[in-house]
Amino acid sequence: EVQLVESGGGLVQIGGSLRLSCAASGLTEDDFVISWFRQAPGKEREAVSCFSASDGWTFYADSVKGRFSIAPDNAKTTVNLQMNSLNSEDTAVYYCAADEGHFNCYTDATNFRYWGHGTQVTVSS
Repeated sequence: EVQLVESGGGLVQIGGSLRLSCAASGLTEDDFVISWFRQAPGKEREAVSCFSASDGWTFYADSVKGRFSIAPDNAKTTVNLQMNSLNSEDTAVYYCAADEGHFNCYTDATNFRYWGHGTQVTVSS
């Protein structure tokens, strides 16, 4: 059974930083991707960043490029999302998602079979 556990959310001031972690267990294939999505109130879930384990390829949404950085630990069982220069538009519930058997960082959430429960990130002034 695949399990994803997010941690690291919280309240931060505008311009501050947070690091989210996604601890994955139960993935059995060498090709897998771990992605971060977020959903703000009244908005659709959107892809934020993704890491492909097979080749180390990463994806970032335009809105977070240059501010967010995704990286796995050595065992690739935990993927961290470092978020810097946070602004109010980053306020959302952040979800970790994973899929295996391929190496594509899809931006469509329906392509991911496994999901964490989400962690709240609130950026305030």
